[in-house]
Amino acid sequence: MDNLRVLEGLGTGAIVAIILGILVFILVLIIISGIKIVKQTQEFIIERLGKYRTTWTTGMHFLWPFLDKIASKVSKKEQIGDFPPQAVITKDNVTMQIDTVVFYYVTDSKLFTYGVTDPTSALEKLTATTLRNIIGELDLDTTLTSRDTINAKMKEILDDATDPWGIKVTRVEVKNILPPKDIREAMERQMRAEREKREKILLAEGQKQSEILIAEGLKESAILKAEAEKISAIKKAEGQAESILKVKEAEADAIKLINEAQPSKQVIQLESLKTLEKVADGQATKIIVPSEIQNLASLKDIINSDK
Repeated sequence: MDNLRVLEGLGTGAIVAIILGILVFILVLIIISGIKIVKQTQEFIIERLGKYRTTWTTGMHFLWPFLDKIASKVSKKEQIGDFPPQAVITKDNVTMQIDTVVFYYVTDSKLFTYGVTDPTSALEKLTATTLRNIIGELDLDTTLTSRDTINAKMKEILDDATDPWGIKVTRVEVKNILPPKDIREAMERQMRAEREKREKILLAEGQKQSEILIAEGLKESAILKAEAEKISAIKKAEGQAESILKVKEAEADAIKLINEAQPSKQVIQLESLKTLEKVADGQATKIIVPSEIQNLASLKDIINSDK
């Protein structure tokens, strides 16, 4: 009642002014609420009355109330799909668990919004089926040693398959391969045997190299010893040759001096007698005396008797 009395007291003009003010205030709120800002690396899909209208990129935009609505907000950043392990069967019927990581980004926000109901879930299911198809063509050993091949094939297949969804697959990585327990135990035994084999081979190679080095050392030592003995023998022979040469040179000088002195026959015979005395001092039991020395001995006796 009090409010009605207040309105009756204000008059018609005041009431209209109040109503207009309220309408302006509501209009300002609607305008402000219609202003939207799209951040960097984002795009907004706008629908008008349920139909695709446009795609907003980075910047400020105005959304018409009651007509337009934001159907989806799409991130343009590269995204990571870390999917749970998948049970796969190899060509030789070995069941194993493999989990993968898919790196992708959105190239077309409109296709990403309308191309498939749930793009992330669709990509996960597509990754699982593609992985099963690829592993089904490989045996266990090839699967364990061909991660790069598996990654490349999956990237190619997923990239082609997701083009209608506005998705670009940049990289696929097999994060983990988990064979059954018995297979893992057999692989561990095999790896242990391989390590022991490599260890024995390395020990044998080391022993072989050691023996080779010892043999080469002995060989070099023998060669050096032989070279030293050879050099010693050569030096000794050279010394003996030089000694003989010196003796012969001395004898030649002596003969030369004798020839220059021109001794008489008696002096020569006397020297021969002295030489005979030296010979007689030895252990010989028989001595042959030349006739010239015998005459010289008689001559010496005659000389001694005259004295």
